[in-house]
Amino acid sequence: VEFRRSLLANAPRHLAVLNLAAEKAGWGKAPAGRAQGIALHRFWSDSIVAEVAEVSINAGKVRVHRVTCAVDCGLVVNPDGVKAQLEGGVLYGLSAALHGQITVEAGRVKQSNFHDYPVVRMPDAPVIEVHLIRSGDVPKGVGEPGTPPIAPAVANAVSRLTGTRVRKLPIVV
Repeated sequence: VEFRRSLLANAPRHLAVLNLAAEKAGWGKAPAGRAQGIALHRFWSDSIVAEVAEVSINAGKVRVHRVTCAVDCGLVVNPDGVKAQLEGGVLYGLSAALHGQITVEAGRVKQSNFHDYPVVRMPDAPVIEVHLIRSGDVPKGVGEPGTPPIAPAVANAVSRLTGTRVRKLPIVV
């Protein structure tokens, strides 16, 4: 986080989002056996999202316990709608990061629908907290910005736990 802050010295919106996510997540205070990873993303609509993933690994399985998300999307017209969009984006991105693999056998895709293509289900879903930056700027859009930062946030946490950088998806340890 300190390194990222130094890179954002001339980007106050980005820095505010990063700082809010780190603060609300209790950056550096993960419980024993867990690690935190953080990622920041500026979406094409000019919304800025930072996410902190709190992760553990048990028997070779990555478990995301908590995701803290901060967003600057300009003027927020419907706070519950913004939170719902970001929560959905986190779960969608998390499904891709942990399970998103299409396999081909004998020239055909093996997965045909959600019964044989794993996604994050309710028992495995993390607690997701969304924090909004108050802004008087024009609304920026929140349809997809929650998705891009989750995979790198989880990968950064896994790297802290294993000492090895994650180089491909889905994340397997």
